[in-house]
Amino acid sequence: MNTDLHAPLGQNRKPGGKRPGVLRMGRVVAGLCLVLIGGFSLYTAFLGDGLKPTKPPEQQASAVPTDTVQKPATPVAEPPGGMPRSDPQSGANVERMTTGDGSVVTKYSPKTRDGNGPVLVDAMQVGQDPRMAALPNDALLEETPLGRLPIVGPDGRRPMDQYARPWSGAHGTRVAIVVSGLGLSQTGTKRAIQQLPEEVTLAFAASGNSLQRWMQDARRSGHEILIQVPFEPFDYPANDPGPDTLLTSKSVAKNIESLHRSMAEITNYTGIMNYQGGRFLSDPNAMEPVMRDIGKRGLLFLDDGTSAQSKTAAVAKGTEVPYAFADVQLDSQLDFNAITNKLDELERVAKRNGQAIGVASAFDESIDAISKWTEEAAMRGIEIVGVSALTNDPKKP
Repeated sequence: MNTDLHAPLGQNRKPGGKRPGVLRMGRVVAGLCLVLIGGFSLYTAFLGDGLKPTKPPEQQASAVPTDTVQKPATPVAEPPGGMPRSDPQSGANVERMTTGDGSVVTKYSPKTRDGNGPVLVDAMQVGQDPRMAALPNDALLEETPLGRLPIVGPDGRRPMDQYARPWSGAHGTRVAIVVSGLGLSQTGTKRAIQQLPEEVTLAFAASGNSLQRWMQDARRSGHEILIQVPFEPFDYPANDPGPDTLLTSKSVAKNIESLHRSMAEITNYTGIMNYQGGRFLSDPNAMEPVMRDIGKRGLLFLDDGTSAQSKTAAVAKGTEVPYAFADVQLDSQLDFNAITNKLDELERVAKRNGQAIGVASAFDESIDAISKWTEEAAMRGIEIVGVSALTNDPKKP
């Protein structure tokens, strides 16, 4: 067959085709591309990387980035043990540089600090981590011959603020329940810590046993805690609250020493609660120096409300000490139903006044009744709070 289909490729082309012209045109285009690429390369080489300072070339050697923020260095405290603490709110160095095309490049870098080695970030300055609630804030303690005593921190933070149980801040009905006498009975103390809701405040008797261990267990369980200090009752010495009881017959120095011995038994408490003390609480001259020392150390005072002759309110106001009074004694009759009725009375007081405080001892009947009642109270719109939330505090509006 004599068709173009079987002819060798390129041998049937007519004279005068366009192939040579196409080749010449391709070479011209390729040459122009090379020229353009070379010119662009030379242009970018002379232009630089675009991050040149905005100041003239003669000032580039001494130029600094524009809009550079340098915050003052934060002083580094030196706590016991030699490891410096760093302020968690100290921030970083921030540098901003304007590029050739008007863009802004921001650079963050850590601040320099004095000294070598690791730094411990002092998270306690911005609030105690609940996971660390069993450990005290060393900045709120002072070493004394009697032991470690609470003090107000260098930044003004008080122990009653550091160790207070958080609450919602709502303006609803609030109730605080304080269960006292912990440490006097090992089984009763263990049962109270394990079974009472964490919203219940626990008060440890200074004369109790294994207080440091029980305190740590209570704090890990979420409880706000108090320390109970023995005060002189009307029928003393027939009724003796125990060693280091504060007495109206003692000198001021001796009573302050007894107070400090009780304070040093544990840490991490928000305040002091009386253990008995009808006679002592009714004597303003005996109470005034004691209350002044309590307030100076950033603590609250809770009066259990058992003495009608107590002068706590007047003395506390005169010395600007945060204080509170118990409204209802919950277990004066040791019976589950009777205690439940008292809890209902506490609720009525709280609804009438907006808040109320009830106190009880760590008896089995009290623990059972309080545990059941608090579960049901939440469904009735009652918020159980730590006792510090219901304190008359002159430093708060």
